[in-house]
Amino acid sequence: MSDKQSITDQELLEAARRARAHAYAPYSKFLVGAAVLGQSGRVFSGCNVENASYGATICAERVAITKMVSEGEIVPVAVAIYTEAEELTMPCGVCRQVLREFSPTLRVLVGGPRSHEEMSLAQLFPRPFSFSKEP
Repeated sequence: MSDKQSITDQELLEAARRARAHAYAPYSKFLVGAAVLGQSGRVFSGCNVENASYGATICAERVAITKMVSEGEIVPVAVAIYTEAEELTMPCGVCRQVLREFSPTLRVLVGGPRSHEEMSLAQLFPRPFSFSKEP
């Protein structure tokens, strides 16, 4: 843990669990919370926000990343995702791509009421889309 990372993994998971309480999921009833630890040591939380037009739904991970960026940070060092599901719930493909945009070396913590697991984003998403700037 670096000097700027004064928050523990358990505290980051707890921030994600608390964020879950604010989820707006009237259609799926699947509440998700996320917390992103920025390079500065600040934590940015988010929850899923559903919409009757499912394509307009935004996942908790993307809400947290968007908050981080909108508050002036662009380098996350860890993300925690929390649900109450029986099995640990991994980020969706779109969230994996968005997380990869900001940190290919991101630490990912996935938790629930009975367990949690840590992995790198590279393990979770080994072959992301990449935009080549060359013609």
